[in-house]
Amino acid sequence: MQLRWMQGREPAVVEYPEGSRLELGSAPDCALHLLGEGISPRHARLTLGVEGALLEDLGSNWGTAVLRAGERITVGDGSFPLALQDWDIIELGGLMGPPVAALQLEPSREDAPQQILAVRPMTALGGGSQTDRLGATLQTLRDAQERIAKAVALSDVLRTILDTSLDVVRKATHATLILRESPDELGPDAQATYVPILTRVRHADGSLTEEPTGVMTVRSVFRQVIRDRAAILAADAPSGPLGTESLLGASIRSTLAVPLWQGEQVLGVLQLDNRDAPGMFARADVDALGLLAGLGSLALAKTRLIHRLMQLEQELRHDNAFLRRRAGEPGTTIIGNSRAMKELSSQLDRVAVTRVSVLIEGETGVGKELVAHAVHRRSPRAERLFIAQNCAALPEQLLESELFGHRRGSFTGATEDKRGLFEMADGGTLFLDEVTEMPLNLQAKLLRALQEGEVRPLGAQQTRKVNVRIVAATNRKLEGEVAAGRFREDLYYRLNVFPVRVPPLRERRDDIPLLADHFLRHYSLEFGKPVLGFGPGVLELLASHDWPGNVRELENEVQRMVIDAEPDGPVLKEHCSQRLTSELTGTPEKADVGSLKERVERFERRLLLESLAQHDQNKSATARTLGITREGLHKKLKTLGLG
Repeated sequence: MQLRWMQGREPAVVEYPEGSRLELGSAPDCALHLLGEGISPRHARLTLGVEGALLEDLGSNWGTAVLRAGERITVGDGSFPLALQDWDIIELGGLMGPPVAALQLEPSREDAPQQILAVRPMTALGGGSQTDRLGATLQTLRDAQERIAKAVALSDVLRTILDTSLDVVRKATHATLILRESPDELGPDAQATYVPILTRVRHADGSLTEEPTGVMTVRSVFRQVIRDRAAILAADAPSGPLGTESLLGASIRSTLAVPLWQGEQVLGVLQLDNRDAPGMFARADVDALGLLAGLGSLALAKTRLIHRLMQLEQELRHDNAFLRRRAGEPGTTIIGNSRAMKELSSQLDRVAVTRVSVLIEGETGVGKELVAHAVHRRSPRAERLFIAQNCAALPEQLLESELFGHRRGSFTGATEDKRGLFEMADGGTLFLDEVTEMPLNLQAKLLRALQEGEVRPLGAQQTRKVNVRIVAATNRKLEGEVAAGRFREDLYYRLNVFPVRVPPLRERRDDIPLLADHFLRHYSLEFGKPVLGFGPGVLELLASHDWPGNVRELENEVQRMVIDAEPDGPVLKEHCSQRLTSELTGTPEKADVGSLKERVERFERRLLLESLAQHDQNKSATARTLGITREGLHKKLKTLGLG
């Protein structure tokens, strides 16, 4: 496959082997390093198969397009890969003007017509009549069968098939396996992508090695194998009319290719070449290799089935571990008899039985995840999984992998396939907390998942259908985030079908005694420390506080009270934090005492302590709320003697 530079640099034609996955962008480690104002660090990905290529936009800022026969096709904004055709022109960064870079896809020259010497239909492979030759071949195949039976890893099976093919066809110097990508996810009629996986080379001394960079394949022969579902023996190119530049450059004297199959589906092609060795392949080689193809097809199908079963076992273990962790978590009951909470409960009852997305709004610490749990428990999905993910807890690529999953090798460190949370929550509910922290690129993919009901793991070519209800939460005003350009307007309307506001604790003070009593009993049991309830005036003191950290702050306060209280004794006012007692006495913390500097420092100290408590001592979140950097927060805490 060849790429011709159309602009932005000196004209050049660069050839890449089939199977290449080329990332295009301004990042230095991209295979095609492109510079320009409209080029993103990871702009697009080009996958070169034997029969064609796929182009995928990686969430670029200024878009990717393909110019085909005068028609411009947009590839971007979270869309799926586009199957390219020969002579397509790839345009990068032209969303708002002329493209920054353009490349043209040209076919390699090995597509010249071949002189076919022998054809064996797939159903007739292994039916040759040359008994002597087949006797020796059967012994070689018996040895290979023993090696394959011991192999579990796919790489070992592939290497055994290639090495045995070189033993069976002694005149072959190169053996290559071209496999159909993701066969388990594709139906028999789906458009397949075939990629060269492994090449083994026989040297003059008889030793076999792996070719690390891949070899040129004869695409015309490969295509005829797939089209006719038959083994193909091609002519000796240098001595006949087939002496094309590409074949002569690869020193291919003759080519033999046989299909690997499972039922009616072609899994791949085993291709043998004669390069540099005298003589050509014979028709008997077709029959001999046909026997190996049958054995190799069974081995390949078996190995992929084992790999799939191992994946399913790993997924089940992951799900079971998740359920065990979830079963061990504290209760998720919403507590409150105030008018505001009764109205909230009525809203949840109305929306829970539907399929619509729910947007939960409220300050930090009000219990938005508990409300999401309530939506799930009251819905028909209650018997399936409820999965929560904080969108601010992971960087962009890890969050994308966590939500949508990834295929092995899709990025550095992806050593195995992984299911995403969307697939795990299939049939259940996925709770996305702090959804406004999701990067814009991921917002586009989330929108497509909501609209189409399907997701595509990182590095995969096929989508997977999912049936997931989304419950999202935010402590910000989404309208403001949309106006500021930090949140997609179309995603906002998709999520904001049924907004629910969770009132802050200061708006439902009647619930404070109920919540305090619940936390007291919970932590008394957890710490194994019996406490006789609240002493005189403690509940009144708790009810008078504004609780800027809401229910989470109240929970932390009661937890400290239980720790400080005497066993078998009540919680007294002296067990309350200084922040609460100072409000009652009006001393040390009163702001109208002392110099201006002292008053400002007292105010700043109280503000910082309240903000830290509100965010569970999370300094990054506290700094973000206060509008300062994390380093600035550290400096301020140290200045005030709090760090």
